[in-house]
Amino acid sequence: MSEPEPLWHGGDLGETRRLFPEAPEPRIDLSTGINPVPYPLPALPASLWQRLPAAADEEALLMAARRAYRVPDRAGLVAAPGTQILIDLLPRLVAPGTCAVVGPTYGEHAAAWHRAGHAVREITTPGDTGDATVVVVVNPNNPDGRVVAPEALATLAAGLAHRDGLLVVDEAFADFTPAISLVPDLPPATLVLRSFGKTYGLAGLRLGFAIGDPVLAARLKEALGRWPVAGPALAVGALALDDGAWLAAARQDRSRDAARLDRLLADIGTVVGGTLLYRLVDTPEAPAWFARLGAAGLHVRRFAGRPHLLRFGLPGDEDGWRRLAAVVKSR
Repeated sequence: MSEPEPLWHGGDLGETRRLFPEAPEPRIDLSTGINPVPYPLPALPASLWQRLPAAADEEALLMAARRAYRVPDRAGLVAAPGTQILIDLLPRLVAPGTCAVVGPTYGEHAAAWHRAGHAVREITTPGDTGDATVVVVVNPNNPDGRVVAPEALATLAAGLAHRDGLLVVDEAFADFTPAISLVPDLPPATLVLRSFGKTYGLAGLRLGFAIGDPVLAARLKEALGRWPVAGPALAVGALALDDGAWLAAARQDRSRDAARLDRLLADIGTVVGGTLLYRLVDTPEAPAWFARLGAAGLHVRRFAGRPHLLRFGLPGDEDGWRRLAAVVKSR
């Protein structure tokens, strides 16, 4: 695979202000897959901001994560300041080889393995791995929401284990669909990545986890160094991950929102997939819609190399829904 195509990320309102300087404020960011209704932040003691995180603080977070993600006792578990740093670190800890990324998908995976000196190729199904020593699967996939069954992933992991390979499964959007997670029956030669900020609407907290092979988990922990996660993030993460009632209510609410968004987006093009936090639309008029929405102060996600696609996150309040509907219906 040649050098990956340019990566256009969501969440950059500075870019949309540059592209559409006359658009009305406030801008509405629909370009990310982040829950627009965040977990309510608790009052935090001032000491969390004034001292280094204690070992007990990290242990409380890890225990909450084990319960929330149903992590087996035998599996390693590492907390990090966001999943992105794990995506960047992991390829540097694995001997150079061939990495197969099931795509199209989140472009940072291929880019990270490429930067670390691995030969990278994109495959369309997990069955096309060939002689790859590392296989990366985003499950559910970003941006189309494709799901690979845990049984199929376990079979893939077993084959990789026989040749000292590694299966990396990015479950950043799996919180609302726990049945698809590979974590509870974690196979060998596997590392699962979980993101906290997306489901809990607190991306700025920077919190993520690596779960799996204990040796590799230990190497990641060593590479991250001392105190990788800030004290406030440890405290909020531990509290939120233990709040099953909030997660269940959020799942129900976002399910209704996703269905509402599907109905609205039918006037733009064909909804071809997504998760409860974002929907993917296919339309030959995608560039025109991107411009029309941007001029109205609504920022959606476009894709370099796939100009027919747009990804829409969920509006966070009724004003956002009204502004989106006004643009869609005014055509």
